[in-house]
Amino acid sequence: MPDLSRRHFLKSSALAGAALTFGEMDLRPARADGPKGAAPSPAWADRPMRWSQLTLVENDPGRFSPKFWLEYFKRIRSDAVCLSAGGCVAYYPTTVPYHHRSAWLGDSDVFGELVAGCRELGMVVVARTDPHATYEDAKTAHPDWIAVTADGQPRRHWASPEMWVTCGLGPYNFDFMTDVTKEIAARYPVDGIFVNRWDGSGMCYCEHCRANFKAATGHDLPRTSDPRDPVRRSFETWREERLFSLWGRWDGAVRQINPDSCVVPNTGGGASFPLDMVRVGELAPSLIADRQARHGLMPPWANGKSGKEFRATLGRKPVISCFSIGLEEAYRWKDSVQSPAEIRLWVADGVANGTRPWFTKFGGTINDPRWLEPVAEIYNWCAAAEPYLRNERPLARVAIVYSQQTARYAGGRRGGAESSEDAALGWYQALIEARIPFEMVHEGRLDAEHLAPFQTLILPDLVALSDAQCDQLRAFVARGGGLIATSETSLQNERGELRRDFGLGDLFGARWGGRTEGPMHNAYLQLEHAAFPDHPLLAGLADAPRIIHGVWRVEVAATGPSAASPVTLIRSYPDLPMEKVYARQAPSHVPQVFLRELPGGGRVAYFPWDIDRTYWEILGVDHGQLLRNAVAWATHEPVPVAVTGPGLVEVTYWQQRHSLTVHLVNLTNPMMMKGPLREVLALGEQRLRVRLPDGLQARRVRLLVGGGAAAFQQAGPWVTLAVPSISVHEVVGIDV
Repeated sequence: MPDLSRRHFLKSSALAGAALTFGEMDLRPARADGPKGAAPSPAWADRPMRWSQLTLVENDPGRFSPKFWLEYFKRIRSDAVCLSAGGCVAYYPTTVPYHHRSAWLGDSDVFGELVAGCRELGMVVVARTDPHATYEDAKTAHPDWIAVTADGQPRRHWASPEMWVTCGLGPYNFDFMTDVTKEIAARYPVDGIFVNRWDGSGMCYCEHCRANFKAATGHDLPRTSDPRDPVRRSFETWREERLFSLWGRWDGAVRQINPDSCVVPNTGGGASFPLDMVRVGELAPSLIADRQARHGLMPPWANGKSGKEFRATLGRKPVISCFSIGLEEAYRWKDSVQSPAEIRLWVADGVANGTRPWFTKFGGTINDPRWLEPVAEIYNWCAAAEPYLRNERPLARVAIVYSQQTARYAGGRRGGAESSEDAALGWYQALIEARIPFEMVHEGRLDAEHLAPFQTLILPDLVALSDAQCDQLRAFVARGGGLIATSETSLQNERGELRRDFGLGDLFGARWGGRTEGPMHNAYLQLEHAAFPDHPLLAGLADAPRIIHGVWRVEVAATGPSAASPVTLIRSYPDLPMEKVYARQAPSHVPQVFLRELPGGGRVAYFPWDIDRTYWEILGVDHGQLLRNAVAWATHEPVPVAVTGPGLVEVTYWQQRHSLTVHLVNLTNPMMMKGPLREVLALGEQRLRVRLPDGLQARRVRLLVGGGAAAFQQAGPWVTLAVPSISVHEVVGIDV
């Protein structure tokens, strides 16, 4: 059987050379200090703080006013812009064959006019391309450029049937779009190229994909999406290498023309993102978190969550949060306008989590102007507060680990509708409700250097962990760190292969019993107050003899001498008919949490059930209290920022060169889980107790939204103050 390892792909004749080149970068696995020979970030990359994007439509030339947009960019103090250049439609007089000029362009150069105007304003300018679709003439001349379905048919575009979907892994992108990219970079003084929809539009069975995959692996393209299928797994690895090679080809081409330039593909994301975010983070000088607005049932903190996920691998490189002025539902009303309150809250949550705003407008004409003033107000505030938004590092002591391995190989393993990320979402909501500042850590960044800022790590049902990752987590606990794990964490290796026992069973103090029970109905938890009086895990639950259980319970057995636990099992009993709803068995005393205090000060809490996933599904108050208590017990130190007062407030804590900032985002709203907001419901007084790092002294405290100085007291490292009220967002700036 052919070798399906990543090493084989890097040596494969089909990818030799190309897969190892990223401009001048080596794409082989990198050390913690960055990829060997990495091309430097462009000098301009960290400068812009407020981005604008104007995505033109084909009939804009001659209809829209470039002067209006240049005046607007100036008025809102935008310092960077992304402008439509080419790909599906060229907005300049291109000479690349089959590069479709706008039918309304005539003799004009709309792109060039906008670039020149933005340069006069001193803005960073990035050109936008989109290569995912092309036209009949290109298909006729180059039928091999077009994506092909599993039954061998070329793919018409799903929304614009006069166009054809291109193959993202073949010569259309590698050759044609390289020529387009080089032409733009050579003709215009742009700082970079942003590439939208560059990585293909689903599975492609064209002749190039078939031949290249066959040459690399000896296999035909898979006909299954099952990630456990070895051929499918080899395809995902091959596709990943192919896309990194494509990115490198484009980046190398523009750097040859302008060494202080780069290509930034629209890429990256959370656990479900298919490319390795560690490699993405090493290669990209900056990334755009393209989470433009809420849709469906989504909390506004989803924007900040994207920022945390991107920063987990980009570190201090700038992360930009793209937001749409319109709604982002499945029906794609691209010319719509959000409510001002919704825009303000979405952007505020991104800024509070360290991202830089980037608004996107589809079409150069203004059909509905209601968004213009809210965005202007946001951008002008960001400009005035810029020194306090140039963050050096977050000061959170707690982090959630997110796992692309688990999302890829363990999602849907119970046959239900739940997502592999639901457990992490439960923790995210619980920590916000507890007002605990926290970060996110990628599973590929568990070394001592990247974990040094944190006292406690949370593993939300991280099923797939490698032996090396388990060793890194053991080392973290041995250094005195706290660890909280749930459900089937470490029961599989990094390839989704089942272990005989937990990879972290020695830390949990438990061994796997061979099965997971569920979905459970009408199961409960006994709180053992008598045996564990005043235990920190039971804080706030003193009057509760029992609470509800979860939905999925992992059968485990204790490995230590004592199995006593403050939370034990009450087994399921009938829920119908009503006359039969009573327990059939006495409380079992089977532990439902394992708590261990280890030599060196490390603490481990393991819940052998889906407390976090269930919390996200039902938001049970008692589960939220248990999660909060587990963090307090494992961390075993005061939170760096304690905020008391009414409402639901997200708290983040940052250090800048000469200041510290505490962001308070007001999430208190009946539309918190289902936007858009209708109005902002202001909160009353919030009292803060802030720990300053490294013996710093506060010399002034300012309220950057409410305005003015705030009275404060400092005793040792602790600063106390009051914030009179919060509308959407308040930022406490502490000059030190």
